[in-house]
Amino acid sequence: MKQTSYIILENKPLTINVFRMMLRGDTSPIIAPGQFINIQLDGLYLRRPISVCDVEGDRLTIIYKVVGRGTERLSRMAPGAALDCFSGLGNGYGLTCAGENPVLVGGGVGVPPLYLLAKKLLEQGKRVTVCLGFNTAEEIFYSDEFKALGCEVRVSTVDGSYGAKGFVTAVLPDKPSYYYACGPEPMLKAVFGALDCSGQLSFEARMGCGFGACMGCTCETLTGYKRICKDGPVMRKEELLWNAQR
Repeated sequence: MKQTSYIILENKPLTINVFRMMLRGDTSPIIAPGQFINIQLDGLYLRRPISVCDVEGDRLTIIYKVVGRGTERLSRMAPGAALDCFSGLGNGYGLTCAGENPVLVGGGVGVPPLYLLAKKLLEQGKRVTVCLGFNTAEEIFYSDEFKALGCEVRVSTVDGSYGAKGFVTAVLPDKPSYYYACGPEPMLKAVFGALDCSGQLSFEARMGCGFGACMGCTCETLTGYKRICKDGPVMRKEELLWNAQR
C-alpha cells in the first residue's frame, strides 16, 4: 500500500450512472489485476474503494457506479483535480492456475477489474472468454473493449434486450479450464454452482480502513476468518464455505 496523489485526466459517463475516470500518477503499487485504490473525498470520513480497471505506464483507469454521496461527488470532479488515494490495496487475481481457456465472468460494476486481468492472460497466450451480465441493454459497458483485446465476448441481459435473456450463467462456456469472477454475491454463488472447474472470486464488502486494520469486513472461510480488504477481495473457490454447503 502507498499513499499516492493522482491527477484526473478524464471523467466521463459510460452509461446513465457508470463513469470511467482516467488518472495519472504512480502506478507501481498496483502489481496484480483485482486490486483497488481507496479514494479520499472532502467532507467524507471514509475513503471510497474502487477497483482498478487498467494500468498503462503512469495512467490508471477506474470505472465506478454512482450509488451514494461519495461516488456522486466523484462524478462531478473535473480534469486537473487531484485525488488523495491509498494505492495497491487488496489481494488480486493469481494467473498461474488459469489453464489454456479461462473464462472471466462479470456482473455490473464487477466488470472493470476483469479488463486488466484479460490483458494479462492474453499476454500469456491464453484463449480468454468473457461473460458479462447486465439488467438491460442500456447498462452494458466495455463489451467492445474486451472484443478489441481479442477476447470472445458473451453478453446476457435479464430483460433480454441484448444478447441472451437471463443471468450471466446462461452464457457460460461448457468446459473452461478455470474461472475468474467479480460481481454481486448472488451472481458469484450462481457461477460457483454452475462451473465444476476451480476458480477465483472477487467479493464486495463495506470497508472502513481498506487495509485490514479495522477488521470491519471480516468474513468466515473454510481456512479461518479473513478480511475482504486485505486477504481478499479475491478468494479461491476451495476456501469458500459454500463448498461445505454442497
